[in-house]
Amino acid sequence: MKRLLLPAVLAALMIAEVHAESFTISDIRVNGLQRVSAGSLFGALPLNVGDAVDDSRLVDATRGLFKTGFFQDIQIGRDGNVLVITVVERPSISGIEIEGNKAISTDDLKKGLTQSGLAEGEIFQRATLEGVRNELLRQYVAQGRYSAEIDAEVVPQPRNRVALKIKINEGTVAAIQHINVVGNTVFPEQDLVDLFELKTTNWLSFFKNDDKYAREKLSGDLERLRSYYLDRGYINMDISSTQVSITPDKKHVYITVNVNEGEKYTVREVKLSGDLKVPEDEVKRLLLVKEGQVFSRKIMTTTSDLITRRLGNEGYTFANVNGVPEPHDDDHTVSITFAVDPGKRAYVNRINFRGNTKTEDEVLRREMRQMEGGWASTYLIDQSKVRLERLGYFKEVNVETPQVPGTDDQVDVNYSVEEQASGSITASIGFAQNAGLILGGSISQNNFLGTGNKVSIGLTRSEYQTRYNFGFVDPYWTVDGVSLGYNAFYRTTDYDDLDVDVSSYSVDSLGAGVTIGYPISETARLTYGLTVQQDKLDTGYYTVDEILAFMDTEGKSFLNFKGSIGWSESTLNKGVLATRGHSQSLTLEATLPGSDLSFFKLDYRGQLFVPVTEKTALRFHTELGFGDGYGSTSGLPFYENYYAGGFNSVRGFEDSTLGPRSTPSVARVNGVADYTEGAGPGDDGRYTDDQDAVAFGGNVLIQGGLEYLFPLPFVKDQSQLRTVLFWDVGNVFLSDCPAKTASTQYMNTQGCGDINLNNLASSVGLGVTWVTALGPLSFSLAAPIKKPDNADMQVFQFSLGQTF
Repeated sequence: MKRLLLPAVLAALMIAEVHAESFTISDIRVNGLQRVSAGSLFGALPLNVGDAVDDSRLVDATRGLFKTGFFQDIQIGRDGNVLVITVVERPSISGIEIEGNKAISTDDLKKGLTQSGLAEGEIFQRATLEGVRNELLRQYVAQGRYSAEIDAEVVPQPRNRVALKIKINEGTVAAIQHINVVGNTVFPEQDLVDLFELKTTNWLSFFKNDDKYAREKLSGDLERLRSYYLDRGYINMDISSTQVSITPDKKHVYITVNVNEGEKYTVREVKLSGDLKVPEDEVKRLLLVKEGQVFSRKIMTTTSDLITRRLGNEGYTFANVNGVPEPHDDDHTVSITFAVDPGKRAYVNRINFRGNTKTEDEVLRREMRQMEGGWASTYLIDQSKVRLERLGYFKEVNVETPQVPGTDDQVDVNYSVEEQASGSITASIGFAQNAGLILGGSISQNNFLGTGNKVSIGLTRSEYQTRYNFGFVDPYWTVDGVSLGYNAFYRTTDYDDLDVDVSSYSVDSLGAGVTIGYPISETARLTYGLTVQQDKLDTGYYTVDEILAFMDTEGKSFLNFKGSIGWSESTLNKGVLATRGHSQSLTLEATLPGSDLSFFKLDYRGQLFVPVTEKTALRFHTELGFGDGYGSTSGLPFYENYYAGGFNSVRGFEDSTLGPRSTPSVARVNGVADYTEGAGPGDDGRYTDDQDAVAFGGNVLIQGGLEYLFPLPFVKDQSQLRTVLFWDVGNVFLSDCPAKTASTQYMNTQGCGDINLNNLASSVGLGVTWVTALGPLSFSLAAPIKKPDNADMQVFQFSLGQTF
């Protein structure tokens, strides 16, 4: 009321000299304007030349000018029939300087000042400054900084301007010394205190900062306490009071919460009301609340959500289902009625995509299970979102269903995505004395040029070795989701260009293949493949007896036709760094009639994520493989063997070093073995020292493990990062020992013919994967806890382009 009277009194005093009689304005003269334009003043002045004015109209005019906030003094006078307005402008703010703030950034503070009307170039009002000072103090108090002090200084400057200097002493955050719950008789006090996010000072507080009082956190803790009681039948539980006491030095806080528990209530009956729109039996199957059950608000709200989603699946997107509890205090029971209001069935007007700057709209649209023009199904909309997440192209996918303006039965479905790296790039360059310059590189892209196609290209070139490979997969070869892929590869080795030949053997391979995938359900598909491959084997300086035995029996050159059939299933929530769901695949590959060799391989891979908390999970994974020969081929060809050790296997051991070992290789001079111990150089100048046994692989693969996924501390965005504690186990085995021949009389493969789970290698450690622009970058630190004989350990390992 005082604010309204003040301008009126001032106005009455200012126009004292013109109150004698009304007059008609012949002109208006304004004095005192500096920064404010005449147009701004006349725009706010409700008087014009030719108007007849009296005392009341002059008072209204003064009020209008004061409301602009531009002036701190206004005087209205009369010079004949000329209206004279003399003003004194408020000063403008030339600059704002903030000192002493650390907990709240300067930019955030200036944003808050701007929203309150204090910014460079704005009109300065001291009342606003005082209000801002109080607001800043309130923000610091909300953070538990009760000792914070804020001093605002106004420095006058020329040309009617002022500079503001805000000095802040943030003080220290008051630490919680004690949390006390009073009035509880049903649950132990410690159990209730453990529900609080706020904690008393402990040895982890330095890292977690959970002993710092904050009003918002306390409000959340009180709601969590209330929910704890309501979910256990105490519907009349009440938090009667909360006291937050501060020590005189403002460094410690004591929190006391007084509760009134009331009596425990059970469910007397459960009823449905309203227009269900779906068969009542289906709705009743969704009722998690049962008669005789202890009342739980969580179960009641979950039931309401289930019924809402069920109606949403039928297009009733705006359905409203409320569980209404009716307590009966005489016998401490509750009758619950689920009131169903389905609303109108909604239809989809448009499906829109935002954020896909690289990926084409068509790639996203073909994953849609919700169609435009059809009724809006909650299940289909969510299923479409899941399919986008499983692509692995996007860091985050969100969906909204706003109502179309002007309608009551139409919605738009808006998907917003944030793209991420969906491939990997590796490059290498090196030099070896014997091999010369070595160049290598590979590109693997799961979303090539935003088309959704998968492309991989690899190249390695040195003086003695050349490798090329190319792969392409179109996941939507047909509109029904039938995929088509093809690949080609070429690998050749020429040891004549090496000064010293130390390789055990070489394989020159040329081949190409095609695969077709066919979806059999929303999460499963069958894959068929055919590959033509030409292999040519050659011995090196050190060639083990097992390889020589195979060449003696089967020859050195093979043309094989491989056919494969596979089944795969995935319910993972994301294509990269999944945290929920499972995936598994089973593949059989075998050579077809007309091939030079007859063998097969059967492989199974699986993983399962089990949530532990909202942010942690367990991952179980395994990989099993078995291969063997059939028909005229005895056993699996050695160059098709499985290997274990390293990333995506048993971490803590060097790549491919686990499993059976070959016989020690014997140096060969001019192709003839020299078994003389310590033999000197041969006729071709090569040394004939024997070499240790090397990992030979096997036809049986058994590996797996357990991982505990947890967020990395101090990192806000965990979507591109995975941290795990892992336990890996695994090994490879040879089910049969290679047959001896005349040229392999000293053959004695180590570990063959013995498939024993007690011989599995195992390790534990810590692993981190970070999705970078070049692809997933993985690190691990592992300590072997069971080391097979002759296995090579490697504590630290890293990889670019793989995930685990």
